[in-house]
Amino acid sequence: MGSTEDLDYPQIIVQYSNGFLISKVMFTACELGVFDLLLESGKPLSSDAIAAGLGASTMGMRRLLDACVGLKLLAVEMTQEGALYRNTEISNVYLTKSSPKSQYHIMMYYSNTVYLCWQYLADAVREGRNQYERVFGVSSKDPFGAMYRSDEEMLKFMAGQNSVWSICGRDVLAAFDLSPFRQIYDLGGGGGALAQECVSLYPNSTVTIYDLPKVVQVAKEQFVSPEERQITFHEGDFFNDSIPEAELYILSKILHDWDDEKCKQLLAKVYNSCKPGGGVLLVESLLNEDKSGPVETQLYSMNMLVQTEGKERTAAEYSKLLEGAGFGVIQVKRTGKLYDAVLGRK
Repeated sequence: MGSTEDLDYPQIIVQYSNGFLISKVMFTACELGVFDLLLESGKPLSSDAIAAGLGASTMGMRRLLDACVGLKLLAVEMTQEGALYRNTEISNVYLTKSSPKSQYHIMMYYSNTVYLCWQYLADAVREGRNQYERVFGVSSKDPFGAMYRSDEEMLKFMAGQNSVWSICGRDVLAAFDLSPFRQIYDLGGGGGALAQECVSLYPNSTVTIYDLPKVVQVAKEQFVSPEERQITFHEGDFFNDSIPEAELYILSKILHDWDDEKCKQLLAKVYNSCKPGGGVLLVESLLNEDKSGPVETQLYSMNMLVQTEGKERTAAEYSKLLEGAGFGVIQVKRTGKLYDAVLGRK
C-alpha cells in the first residue's frame, strides 16, 4: 500500500470545498440576469456596461464575470477598449431564461430553497428527517405541504421540474417502446412537461396529469395550453383518493420522495387500477447495486434526506417494490443521463 503522499489529497479537498462556491457563482449570474443581458445585446459587452445594465457595482460584477470565464460559462476577448464578455454555447442554451432548454428555474429553486435545507445536513443525518421545520418554520411531517408552503414556492418548484424534463424527458420516455399504451396517467405530473414530451413522442396517446387541486390549477394557468387536447387533468391526492383505470401509469421522481411502506401502498393502488396487460413506468435516478455511485445519485439521496421522507434506490430495490405490488416482467434501462427508467407489467 502506498503512502498518503501518493494521493493528491490537497487538490481533492480544495475541489470539493469549492463546489458550493462554484454553484453559487453560476446561480448568482443567473439570478442577476448576466446571461440574459448578453444574449439580448447580441454583442460582447464590457463589465461596466453589464454592471450598469443590471444595476450592480462595477467591482463586484467584474469579479463575477471573471469567475464565470474561469468556469467556462462566459468567454472574454481583450480589445483596445478593454475586456469584452460574451456567453458560451452552454450558457446560451441552458442558463438564459428564454431558451427551450433553460435550467434557470431549477437553479433558482436550488439556490433559494434546497441550499437552505442543506445548511442543516448534519442535523438531518443525526435525526433522520427532513429540515423544513428548522429552515422555514413549517411542519416536516408533510414534505409537499412544506414545499408548496406558498403559491410562489409551488410555482418555483413546478417550473424547476419542467426545466429538468425539457432536457431529460425524452430519454426516459424513449427508453422503452410505450406506443402500445394509449391511455396514460402521469401521477404527480406537476407542470406537465413530461406529459408534453410523452404526447409529442407518442402522438396516439393521451396523458392525464393527476395531481393536487392547487397544482392542477397552476398547471392549467401557467404551463399547459387548452389547445393541447391530448393532455387532461385529474385533481386528487393519489395516496388518499382513488386512482382511475389506465393502461400505463408514469411515476416520475415520485417513489424517491417516500419510504418503502408508502411506496408499497401507492404501487398496490396502481396495480389494482391498472388494466390487464398495462404497466407502470418508474422514472428515477438509479444507484449502482453496491451503492458505490453514481455520485450524482448519492447526492440526490442526501437531498431526499434533508427535503423528503424518501431516498434513492437501486434497480433491484425498485424491482422488489414492483414485484411486491404484483407487477412482473420488469425491465430496467439506464439512459446514461440524469434519470433512468424501470418498466413493470401487469
